[in-house]
Amino acid sequence: MQFKVIQRITGILLILFSLTMVPPILFSLFYKDGTLIPFITAFVTILFTGIIAWLPVRQYRKELKLKDGFMVVVLFWVVLGISGAVPLYLSNHLQLSFTNSVFESISGLTTTGATVIIGLDQLPKSILFYRQELQWLGGMGIIVLAVAILPLLGIGGMQLYRAETPGPIKDSKLTPRITETAKVLWYVYLSLTILCAICYWLAGMDLFDAIGHSFSTISIGGFSTHDQSLGYFDSRTIDAIAIFFMLIAGTNFTLHFLAWRSMSLAGYIHDYELKIFLKIIAGLCFVCCSYLILENIYGNHLTAITHGIFQTVSIATTTGFTTTSYQSWPTFLPILLIFASFMGACAGSTCGGLKVIRVLLLYKQGMREIKKLIHPSAIFTIKFGDKPVEETIINAVWGFFAVYTVVFAFLMLLLMASGLDQITAFSAMAACLNNLGPGLGDVSANYADINLFAKWVLCLAMLLGRLEIFTLLVLLSPAFWRK
Repeated sequence: MQFKVIQRITGILLILFSLTMVPPILFSLFYKDGTLIPFITAFVTILFTGIIAWLPVRQYRKELKLKDGFMVVVLFWVVLGISGAVPLYLSNHLQLSFTNSVFESISGLTTTGATVIIGLDQLPKSILFYRQELQWLGGMGIIVLAVAILPLLGIGGMQLYRAETPGPIKDSKLTPRITETAKVLWYVYLSLTILCAICYWLAGMDLFDAIGHSFSTISIGGFSTHDQSLGYFDSRTIDAIAIFFMLIAGTNFTLHFLAWRSMSLAGYIHDYELKIFLKIIAGLCFVCCSYLILENIYGNHLTAITHGIFQTVSIATTTGFTTTSYQSWPTFLPILLIFASFMGACAGSTCGGLKVIRVLLLYKQGMREIKKLIHPSAIFTIKFGDKPVEETIINAVWGFFAVYTVVFAFLMLLLMASGLDQITAFSAMAACLNNLGPGLGDVSANYADINLFAKWVLCLAMLLGRLEIFTLLVLLSPAFWRK
């Protein structure tokens, strides 16, 4: 383990992260909203902490290795998640405890969207912008992680995309090509954000709301500048724009990269995972809309269809925007959508959950086992589209699913032991481990009223979900620390 290299990178990350306080400082100066001191204090504190960490090892430059990669990835979210809580904790407008501040910060950076803040419409614009900014920056970090790093680290089946991934895949070291990959991904991510903001603005949002919601849409975060989320605008045009960009953000960013490089849409048309994802979304939309119409929930077919499609896409992609109180829908619909969030969207996107590719491989493996029972001597090859899948990848997916299930059950039991009822514990764990945000029961509106222990458990769940479980758990293995 090259601790000096890790220390140097962590210092640089903190120095760069301190710059995220500059836009809120400018907002505070412009609007004179009384948040200047907390953001300046946070800027100075984080900046000097980063300098102190970086300065002693600034000349120590070596290539990162596999173990270093795991450590850097975990530190990215843990250290920045805690650092991001500083201005929230210091703000007199929020009056948040340390626990609530860390919860809100980690929720933002992991693009979960679970919040402990009540009364968003009355908050200063500097704080509102900062929350949206956290999700946007976290989303960019997720893209680089998912497309450039996780395939290399071999996290539970993500390496299936090695052939298409424009990152370092030839050896077990993190090479400078990650910089090239990250640069192009940044261009794609920024371009989609700008396009989304323009569309929101043309549809009737003011410029501040358009930019803020474009941040949380492309990052699939779900934070809003209003308590009613996108329902505040009561606009079917805005809803349609959000649906389109949530699906775009839920698509593998490798495809966006290839489309950018080749100036062709062929990659989208021929991608097997994307096709399956869109078919599943269409099926879920049909079920939700049909049930809402049959139960006459809204008294108007068009309204039922609009809300049905929006909430299906929002929850299934783990975005978490709302236009209506879907938690009050009848019988199985809210639970159906929560289960849809376990799948999430495509690998290599900003979504949470297991990812479509893993769910597909689990299904195909299950079907193969059934065929083996009928024909014990036959050899069946699992294919993803028209490509055969290696057994090592299948085993990795099964391992990931097993650990995911055990972690979910264990953490949910901890929530129940802390006093949460079954519905609240289940939905809160699903919402945080899948990086979704809104849950059911006592967390349907926000997470402010649950106990402190539950909030720390959910912070861990958010990090585990965002870091693909193994990335964080591997650090707890004694084998990881042996030379």
